[in-house]
Amino acid sequence: MKLTPLADRVVLKLIEAEETTKGGIILTAKAQEKPSVAEVISVGPGGTVDGHDVVMTVKPGDKVITSKYSGTEVKVDDVEYTIVRQNDILAIVE
Repeated sequence: MKLTPLADRVVLKLIEAEETTKGGIILTAKAQEKPSVAEVISVGPGGTVDGHDVVMTVKPGDKVITSKYSGTEVKVDDVEYTIVRQNDILAIVE
């Protein structure tokens, strides 16, 4: 199954959080923060959203930082994705 976002939406796959600290301490799942770095999987076409023209600036393959609690989480073929609006993306990581 393929996810195709509409309008100014972007499909992201979260990058796994580190399970071990730099000092070698292993973190349990509850101690780990929700990762905010994700990879862009697919991008909507943009267009007019709420009366404003939206030009998509991210592209598939980009690594981005998002707000911690933004978006809608979905599971497709046992893979978890998050769908966010482009304005929920804070930065592109290079």
